[in-house]
Amino acid sequence: MASSKFPAEPTKLHYLDGRPTELTLRRCQLEVVKGDRLETHTFERDTIDLGAAEDNDLVLEDDTVSRYHCRVYQEGNHYLVRDLGSTNGTFVNRVRIREAFLKPGVTITLGTSEIRFGAYDEKFRIVPSERSRFGDLIGRDDKMRSIYAILEKIAPTDATVVIEGETGTGKEVVARSVHQASRRRSGPFIVFDCGAVPENLIESELFGHEKGSFTGAVSTRQGVFEMAHGGTVFLDELGELALDLQPKLLRVLEQREVKRVGGIKPIKVDVRVVAATNRDLEEEVRAGRFREDLFYRLSVVRIGLPPLRDRKEDIPLLIQRFLKAGRFNQTPDGERRVAQISRASLDRLMEYDWPGNVRELHNVVERAVSFCETDTIEVRDLPDHLVAGRVGGGARPAPAEDGEVGVVPDLASTFKDAKEAWVASFEKDYIEELLRRNDGNISHAAKEADIDRKYFRKLMKKYGITADDVT
Repeated sequence: MASSKFPAEPTKLHYLDGRPTELTLRRCQLEVVKGDRLETHTFERDTIDLGAAEDNDLVLEDDTVSRYHCRVYQEGNHYLVRDLGSTNGTFVNRVRIREAFLKPGVTITLGTSEIRFGAYDEKFRIVPSERSRFGDLIGRDDKMRSIYAILEKIAPTDATVVIEGETGTGKEVVARSVHQASRRRSGPFIVFDCGAVPENLIESELFGHEKGSFTGAVSTRQGVFEMAHGGTVFLDELGELALDLQPKLLRVLEQREVKRVGGIKPIKVDVRVVAATNRDLEEEVRAGRFREDLFYRLSVVRIGLPPLRDRKEDIPLLIQRFLKAGRFNQTPDGERRVAQISRASLDRLMEYDWPGNVRELHNVVERAVSFCETDTIEVRDLPDHLVAGRVGGGARPAPAEDGEVGVVPDLASTFKDAKEAWVASFEKDYIEELLRRNDGNISHAAKEADIDRKYFRKLMKKYGITADDVT
């Protein structure tokens, strides 16, 4: 661990060849002068409210200090102080200010209270954790253990986190695990899916509304941020948030207050924000679909979750966990219905590419348990696309009982070739049918398939499929 003097980069991860190598944590220090002694307060958050009211981050027992006097906050690589309309004003080195940059060593004066400002960075080298899990995250892969090491450092702070990764990689599991490892663990954990709420209702859901503010608003209602006060808000599918709502989210992050739809008075909220997306937000910013200032405000710590196909050695561990903890595998008296998986079945699962990632694996295991007749999952219990051969190269079509074309393996081919040929046929037919059902809309088709849109496009390119072919 090394420390460096401010100014420097804010809390962030540093990468080398795509791997996290170092984590910088920004600390803000406010020293309240009390006679001949200093009362030191250290903050790991990027917005700090000062005043006489009890819900401030730093409460000052001073009759000359307003209830909500000023705010110290981080913007890029700098800290600033902003007066919040106080009665007696905010001063930096005896100069009254409305807003000013802060440097280590300056004195902020609020009424008769004096506060010395300081900030410093702590740098931690990322060494993969020795543990095989963090909260509900499971895996021994080096990439996962590096993520555990990062989460162990940032979970106790209030740092905003953006989790990136394909659909099904476990982004909500990361968010819940961070919440459970934080000082907010006893507070609420509220999930909001930005892509699942109708556009005309999303503002009300996020920020709440006042009675009569629109047709159907028959009573006052709290929004997600108010409900999560004292806890964590998990914003899933952040990239789906409409452009006109993004400034309002930015206001919540910067001011830590919300205005309900139809409301006048801002309401203070104390929440930590963890967001997730399967989109490339940097590309969304370049395309003008995501605000640059919101992107940088959110990207305090960005964590990329690897797809399951890149950490297949974790599959046995994940299956063991699903069988042990899954309710689907419990008898009425709490015993496990299925205890293990056969070697042949595990081999089939290890050979598959898992476009739906950990979520797809969980669903496959749950299905297999429902078909299983013993205490061991066998090949016959797995879905057909993991068992049968494939048309083309290593398999051949054959008439099925209902007159349609079925698939039988070509025994002249190796098992691997037959399997690959059948899966190729399955994937092509599956992608084409989904696009047909969704009128060529790739985003909707990928969502219905529960796979990442970029992976869906990759499969389309692989088999030479265009949206025009199926509409």
